[in-house]
Amino acid sequence: MTSTSSTSTYSALSSYGWDENWADAFAPHAAEGLLPGRVVRVDRGQCDVVTADGLVRTDTAFVTPNDPLRVVCTGDWVAVDPDGGNPRYVRTYLPRRTAFVRSTSSKRSEGQILAANVDHAIVAVSLAVELDLARIERFLALAWESGAQPVVVLTKADLVPDPVTLAYLVQDVETAAPGVPVLSVSAEQGEGLDVLAAVVSGGTAVLLGQSGAGKSTLANALLGEDAMDVQATRDVDGKGRHTTTTRNLLALPGGGVLIDTPGLRGVGLFDAGSGVDQVFAEIAELAEECRFHDCAHESEPGCAVLAAIDSGALPERRLESYRKLMRENQRIVAKTDARVRAEIRKEYKRRGAIGKAAMEAKRGGLR
Repeated sequence: MTSTSSTSTYSALSSYGWDENWADAFAPHAAEGLLPGRVVRVDRGQCDVVTADGLVRTDTAFVTPNDPLRVVCTGDWVAVDPDGGNPRYVRTYLPRRTAFVRSTSSKRSEGQILAANVDHAIVAVSLAVELDLARIERFLALAWESGAQPVVVLTKADLVPDPVTLAYLVQDVETAAPGVPVLSVSAEQGEGLDVLAAVVSGGTAVLLGQSGAGKSTLANALLGEDAMDVQATRDVDGKGRHTTTTRNLLALPGGGVLIDTPGLRGVGLFDAGSGVDQVFAEIAELAEECRFHDCAHESEPGCAVLAAIDSGALPERRLESYRKLMRENQRIVAKTDARVRAEIRKEYKRRGAIGKAAMEAKRGGLR
């Protein structure tokens, strides 16, 4: 790619996140005459790619491996055939900076990549229904694991007119999301949108949440147009039909790009141990003060985590949620890692021995 064409490409794609680092990574493919572009939508073996020449429809036959984590997805930077190919193919994609991955809904130990090269993971949570803090923690674990900075957005804030009540709800979420910005937003009234727009203007953001969380309404508010269809939600549970059926990458007028995703019913962890630790940072910090380095925080003497529960410094709900997510993540990892399976079996035997010893001690005391 000549200097002139490089400048033209940078100018045309900069609003989609193209920078000098991506240009350097693409250089070998440019030498082969391929064009850079960013995937804005994937659908049934084909994808729409925005290039310096505009939006092109391409075939992904050359980048469809057996590994579901290596398929092309929305947000990828790719190398495509130059003009004239029929069809035009995606030949490869550049190494991802970040990747948002969840486990598939099947019983197989596979991951599904939802979005690539994301800077901010926007977790949309509706205030039209009761807060589900455990689900928020689950989303945040995946977000931290992806390498993106999570942000929780409490949508439909106009449904909570009392500012004191709203402040308490924000505080509850902040407790469940240490180190994560929590914003209350009303897309209908425009409240809080300026703060959110400033957050997402500096890169790529992915919009996540259940159906009915108000993601499409939020996307339209950020875009300043009705680009996404909006469906009514059920009054009984605040859920709606899947308005968005594919993952779409959209350039924002104030800078940055937004990837809107379908509502997620299931949010399974996929090798997200470090993400779970980050969501429950206070538990990880307390664990360092436990008497035993392999403390399970259940009944061990000198457990700083249990001491924090007893004193009220740590809510018991947080510990239960932490245990649940860690167990789930271990099961997923164990399906493909023999060493982890062996460690789990060893832990089960250890706990069994402790339980047996406790029962024997109890029987001895009754004699």
